[in-house]
Amino acid sequence: MYRNESDHPADLAAAVHETGTGGTGLGQLLVSLQLTDSAFPSGFYTLSHSLEGFAQAGAVDPGSLPLLLEDLLLHGVGPADATALALAHRASAAGDPAAVVRIDEHLLATKLGREMRQAATRTGRQLLDLGREVFGHPEIGDYFDRVVRREAPGTQAVAAGVIYAATGVPVRQAVAADLFAFCVSFAGAALRLRLTDHRTTQTLIRGAAPLIERTVEAALRRELDDVGATVFASDIMSGRHERAEARLFAT
Repeated sequence: MYRNESDHPADLAAAVHETGTGGTGLGQLLVSLQLTDSAFPSGFYTLSHSLEGFAQAGAVDPGSLPLLLEDLLLHGVGPADATALALAHRASAAGDPAAVVRIDEHLLATKLGREMRQAATRTGRQLLDLGREVFGHPEIGDYFDRVVRREAPGTQAVAAGVIYAATGVPVRQAVAADLFAFCVSFAGAALRLRLTDHRTTQTLIRGAAPLIERTVEAALRRELDDVGATVFASDIMSGRHERAEARLFAT
């Protein structure tokens, strides 16, 4: 009953590979939804993005969660990861893997803490490994091979840029999707740390929408020399988190 009985299975497979949806025109959106879903096992949702460190230090409470998320978006992940994603997307789409490697190395160099560097490369490598299998585009596999050969660090943001470019997702949509995933991951960590509840979590995510828009537009205007975060309190909390006796999250 569920066998492939199409007269032209090869043609159908080619259509799905080309558009992602068999010709409906929704392929780019569906790629974004799949990559930002918490069920996609890249490891991104094992991170608290320094929130657990803030919670352990008593430096954040339910009322200040939106302010911390705002600072992380505008001054942390926006100038760093989101900008690197946009640059990597453009370089990959232009067929310039050497430029992608330079962006990758630059982004990793801006991450001050060991914990953040390890998290970025671990999730990035997993993302590329899954991406080549799920989406089947050779550009993804080629960059994964570079990472395996240690020719590139394979940070999560750059890996996402490569995959989004290979699957035809526009750069603005790609950056917005990754920032939304960051917000959902942050909110999920807040929920597990009992800093919020399920209903307030959704309000937090929705309240971040204007910030995501601002962060996207700023990221699209930056160049490689601009890549780097300036939320130093987050770096400090991450450093303390590395030495914590008990941890729920990888960061």
